[in-house]
Amino acid sequence: MNFLRGVMGGPSAGPQPSGADTIQKLCDRVASSTLLDDRRDAVRALKSLSKKYRLEVGIQAMEHLIRVLQTDRSDSEIIGYALDTLYNVISNDLEEEEQDDSEEENSAKQVDDLGSQFTEIFIKQQENVTLLLTLVEEFDFHVRWPGVKLLTSLLKQQGPQVQQIILVSPMGVSRLMDLLADSREVIRNDGVLLLQQLTKSNAAIQKIVAFENAFERLLDIITEEGNSDGGIVVEDCLILLQNLLKNNNSNQNFFKEGSYIQRMKPWFEVGDDNCGWSAQKVTNLHLMLQLVRVLVSPTNPPGATSSCQKAMFHCGLLQQLCTILMATGVPADILTETINTVSEVIRGCQTNQDYFASVNAPSSPPRPAIVVLLMSMVNERQPFVLRCAVLYCFQCFLYKNQKGQGEIVSTLLPSTIDATGNSVSAGQLLCGGLFSTDSLSNWCAAVALAHALQENATLKEQLLRVQLATSIGNPPVSLLQQCTNILSQGSKVQTRVGLLMLLCTWLSNCSIAVTHFLHNPANVPFLTGQIAENLGEEEQLVQGLCALLLGISIYYNDNSLENYRKEKLKQLIEKRIGRENFIEKLGFISKHELYSRAAQKPQPSFSSPDHMMFDHEFTKLVKELEGVISKAIYKSSEEDKKEEEVKKTLEQHDNIVTHYKKVIREQDQELEELKQRINTLTSQNEQLQATVTQQVSQIQQHKDQYNLLKVQLGKDTQHHNSHGDTLQMNGIQTEEVSKLREELEEWKNKHELLQGQLKEKDSVIEKLNSSQLEMGATEQSLQTSRFAGLEHSNELQKELEMLRSQIQLQSAEISKLQMENQKLQMMNTAADPLLGDSGATAATGSELEGRLEQEIKELKNQVKSLSEEKEALKQQLDSSTSTVAILQEKNTKLQRELAESKKEQDDLLVLLADQDQTISAQKMKLKDFGVAVEDEDDTESGDQGDEDEDGDEEEQDENAVCYHEN
Repeated sequence: MNFLRGVMGGPSAGPQPSGADTIQKLCDRVASSTLLDDRRDAVRALKSLSKKYRLEVGIQAMEHLIRVLQTDRSDSEIIGYALDTLYNVISNDLEEEEQDDSEEENSAKQVDDLGSQFTEIFIKQQENVTLLLTLVEEFDFHVRWPGVKLLTSLLKQQGPQVQQIILVSPMGVSRLMDLLADSREVIRNDGVLLLQQLTKSNAAIQKIVAFENAFERLLDIITEEGNSDGGIVVEDCLILLQNLLKNNNSNQNFFKEGSYIQRMKPWFEVGDDNCGWSAQKVTNLHLMLQLVRVLVSPTNPPGATSSCQKAMFHCGLLQQLCTILMATGVPADILTETINTVSEVIRGCQTNQDYFASVNAPSSPPRPAIVVLLMSMVNERQPFVLRCAVLYCFQCFLYKNQKGQGEIVSTLLPSTIDATGNSVSAGQLLCGGLFSTDSLSNWCAAVALAHALQENATLKEQLLRVQLATSIGNPPVSLLQQCTNILSQGSKVQTRVGLLMLLCTWLSNCSIAVTHFLHNPANVPFLTGQIAENLGEEEQLVQGLCALLLGISIYYNDNSLENYRKEKLKQLIEKRIGRENFIEKLGFISKHELYSRAAQKPQPSFSSPDHMMFDHEFTKLVKELEGVISKAIYKSSEEDKKEEEVKKTLEQHDNIVTHYKKVIREQDQELEELKQRINTLTSQNEQLQATVTQQVSQIQQHKDQYNLLKVQLGKDTQHHNSHGDTLQMNGIQTEEVSKLREELEEWKNKHELLQGQLKEKDSVIEKLNSSQLEMGATEQSLQTSRFAGLEHSNELQKELEMLRSQIQLQSAEISKLQMENQKLQMMNTAADPLLGDSGATAATGSELEGRLEQEIKELKNQVKSLSEEKEALKQQLDSSTSTVAILQEKNTKLQRELAESKKEQDDLLVLLADQDQTISAQKMKLKDFGVAVEDEDDTESGDQGDEDEDGDEEEQDENAVCYHEN
């Protein structure tokens, strides 16, 4: 007990043992004690000593503590003490917190080495890390939390080695992902820190974590914590998201496809009152903006960046960022990072660039956001990083955006300048910055204007029209002349570098601009004088740019000025500078340290304004022109002439090829239109066929209904006939004979009337037979158009036969009545004249007469309805026949047009083949003269065009065959 009191700091009877002796005794108890309580007390004592005697506990107790983790897993308390002790030994965080500032500088390296050494000892046996992963799965708080902290410390000390062990461990990463679902926030938050260390610089683990639903869980945590208003937990989640997405194309695509970009929009919903932001909110929003930039970074594959940019526009994220951009009260660093983020969201995306051009600042009157940003860029009172961010935003707005470039340059042209001066345009701000007294504004304005001219020869020519009024009473001078005037005045190095970059960009690939530049007789002597002088290191950069500008004036010279032809300029260089000296000065640009920094990434990032010398896009231009200018300086006049001739020939051939390609493109469009017309007509034909089929089915239904009604009518007629006969046989009395004589004449008249009606029916039948013959002819012609007219004719034939049979039945009935009349006459002759009361006979006669008249009317109605149906069928068949004829005529015309187009296309292909042979011969001549000719792009594009044409011809043939089959 005295020993334990000494360990725990209590009073003791004897002398106090040393720390090393105490630790040794505690280790012996842990190793030899059989009682769990004794071992637990010893491990607790080691834990209390581990902070003060870190080295001793680590050396003597680590092996015993690992054995405790292996053997005493049933007791969570001793496991927790052992994990805490190992954490105190391995982690450097605790010791760094306790050190003073003076001590920290002296012992920082020693502390790092100590933690790294203990970590290396622990992970030497990979089973220890696997054991630790198993303990982290325990739900007990006293086991899981120390295990998470220990594993995090191991990853901090020996990250790659521990990552590899976890990666090969079965379900190692999946076990750690369960920490994010823990209901205890302290374990969940430390689990986020653990995953931060686990995912650093390891793409394989990053992919596993991402596919373990990490994005969903982390975004849920950020939402639960309050988005940008949350605490440090939000910051940790954002850092982990950056680890998962940065430079990992697979995870970026998974993030976009999972619609997680849409969930980022609420992060940037800031209120109107933006004053009093907490430091944590600024940090969170800064990380959120950086996360957006990770998805649209220029270093990502172009396809992935473009898809993320489009998703951000459609979900409203870009609109939300622009709202922050134009809001008031936003902290300066957040505003700067927002500008950089908007820059990369719109870079190279036409839709986003068009939207950004339409954004207006909430001012009176409203001003475009671009104008407001440019006002900040040329204002020397604004922070340096903010001005750099605005310049980057302007560059990204103009990147691959010819429409935006034209809008900027148009604000400089005389026809579009606002004469009233009520509004400030982007062009006026750029000119103001270009000629201000602030060298940084000069440089930024020059670079911005150069980006407005990038790869746009039309705008370079239009900018030559810009005239500037330098002072009252003096005539205006051109913008080009004013730039050269400022150069010759010996301004600051930064100003001259910016103007020289603008002039080099302006004159490159624009012969008209070169002619205007050389037309000023003072320009060439100034450049040669600058290059020939031996100046200090600061001026070497200016000398290199002057050499580049003079080289551009030679390379893109069209020899329109007699005094400044290519040959004369090269002779001038040879006499006043020397070719070798000229090439050496030209090489000063690419050898400069600031040139190498600017060439690394598009965003201008400089530690100070003095380092702001080169633009990223300009470094590409230097790399492109440095070699060709060096070759052009050493070429003779004869080689130049031959090269010019070859260039002109190639240009002519290129124009011819371009013309034919345009013709082929137009024919392809026409073919596509014809195909669409064929598809439209085919669909219309199918619809008509479906309509005809539907009408035929309706006609069949009507026929079935008619047959059913006709059968029912026959049954009713037979019933009435049998009933009438019975009445007639039973109702004849002796007294009726006297009146039958009077009725004989009437029956004769009725008989004649019936005979006339029979003749009318026969004529109707003959008409139906003739219409049947016409229908047969019509149906035979429609058989080729897939109409089943023959069956309809047969059915109609059957109906006519049935009508004839009915008429025959009526004739038989009339004959039967006539026989009854004769029988009545004989009975009248033989009967007694005294027979009376013939009322029943008269009633029977009137009933028969009414029934006959009704049946005759019904027969007439049936014949009439059949005639109407015949006429309707005939009209439908005639309409279908005309439609089929029209479609066949259109089909023949389209086939004829396709054949003509195919013939013209074959002729064009022959012409293109001849032109390709001529071009190949000319390129061989160029190679003989030593000119490097790159013809891979032309060859590939030509091959691709031939393949496209062959594919179009095959597709046309297939479509034609399919149409004939149809």
